[in-house]
Amino acid sequence: MTPVATLKIVFAMVLWALCFPVIVAGLEYSPHLTFAAMRAALAGIILTLLALVLGRPFPRGWRVWMTLSGVGLGATSLGFLGMFHAAEFVSPGLATVIANTQPLLAAVLAALWLGEKLSILGSSGLFAGFAGIVLIALPDFLAERNESYAIGVLYIILAAAGVTFSNVMIKSIAGKVDSLSAMGLQMLLGSVPLAIAALVTEEPTTINWTFTFIASLLALALAGSALVYWLWFTALETVPLNRANAFSFLIPVFGLTLGFVIYGERLSPLQIIGIVMIFLGIALVHRRKAMLGNEVDSERPASQSGGGEV
Repeated sequence: MTPVATLKIVFAMVLWALCFPVIVAGLEYSPHLTFAAMRAALAGIILTLLALVLGRPFPRGWRVWMTLSGVGLGATSLGFLGMFHAAEFVSPGLATVIANTQPLLAAVLAALWLGEKLSILGSSGLFAGFAGIVLIALPDFLAERNESYAIGVLYIILAAAGVTFSNVMIKSIAGKVDSLSAMGLQMLLGSVPLAIAALVTEEPTTINWTFTFIASLLALALAGSALVYWLWFTALETVPLNRANAFSFLIPVFGLTLGFVIYGERLSPLQIIGIVMIFLGIALVHRRKAMLGNEVDSERPASQSGGGEV
C-alpha cells in the first residue's frame, strides 16, 4: 500500500468520523430525510459537474449503471437514511462506533451469500462484535430512552449494512469507471429515494435556513460526501477492500474523541467493554481474512505471485 493511498484512507476515516456530530448540529433546523436528500443531491451535483468540466468519461453499459444504482441505494439511500434518523436517538460518539461494524456485517454476508464457511476465529469475532453492540446499547436502553434508543441502534445497523453492500459493488467497478463521475452519479441516484420519502413523509418547507444549518449542509455535502467518497473510491482502485476496511478501526477512535471534546460524552463501564469487544471482533474477522489470503498466496505458483505489497 503506497503512502498516498494510506493518507487518502486515513483522511477519509477522519471525515467520516466528523459526519455524526455535524448531522446532529444541522438536524435542529431541518427534517431528517430532507436534510439527507439535500446532502446527497448537492454532493452528487458538485462531483458530476466537476467531472463534466474536467472532461472525465461517464459510465457506459447497463451493468455498470445497475452497479452504480446499487451503490447509490446502499451507501446513499440506506446509509444516509440510517445515519440521519439514528442521530436523533444515539449520541455521536457511540453512533460512530456502532456504524463501523461493517467488517462484521461483511463476514455475515460472505457466509450467507457466498457460502464462505466461518472458522472458529471468524465466528468468535462475530460473536464478540455483536455482543459489543448489545453492551453499548444496553445502559441507555435500560435507563432512559428504551425503545427509541433501540430504534436508533437499528437505524445505525441499517446504515452500516447499506454501506457494506455498496463497498462490495464499488470494488467491482473500481478502475473500470472514472471516480468523479461514478461517485457523483451514485449520489444523484441515491438521493432520489430520499427525496421522494422526504416529500411524502415530511414538510421540506419547514427548513430554518440559519448559518449553522447552511454550514452543516455544506460541510456534509462537500467534505463528508463528495470529497470522502472520491478519496475512498480512488483508494480502492489500488488497495484490496479487506485491507482498506482495516482502517475502519480509526473511525470509532476519532468519533469517540470528537464526542468527548464537542459533546462531553461519558461512557459507562459496560459501554467501554462493548467498544473493546467490537474492536476485538473486527480484529478477529480481519485476522481470519488475512490468514485466508496468506493460504491462497502460498498455493499460487511463484510465477503468479505479486512482487510486493499492494
